Amino acid sequence: MVKNKAIKESAYISELAIHGMQEKKGNEIVRLDLRNIFSSVSDYFVICHADSSTQVKAIANSVEEEIFKATQQEPWRKEGLIHSEWILLDYIDVVVHIFRTDKREFYGVEDLWGDAEIKFYQSA
Repeated sequence: MVKNKAIKESAYISELAIHGMQEKKGNEIVRLDLRNIFSSVSDYFVICHADSSTQVKAIANSVEEEIFKATQQEPWRKEGLIHSEWILLDYIDVVVHIFRTDKREFYGVEDLWGDAEIKFYQSA
């Protein structure tokens, strides 16, 4: 029962992250469902990109605000805020990746988790 609740909570947090990305016009928003991958580090990766570092930072702020408003949770860890080329927001069971367009193409995170179930979302 506890595990089922955690899965529902991580799905909810991932949806909140997607909404935050949509609010700031994140590009090519995807959610990778990693729950059925044995070596996964979390339940979901939520990924998008933007054309400028300013927009990357705005998207990250929007994601944080949406999740905090609904759950009062802060990210356990944040990375990449100084240069805003790849910002990572770690909510333990959900990891949010916000890339500048060229960095997303370079790192290819989706390709590294090719066995994950991928769901695509439209920007708002």
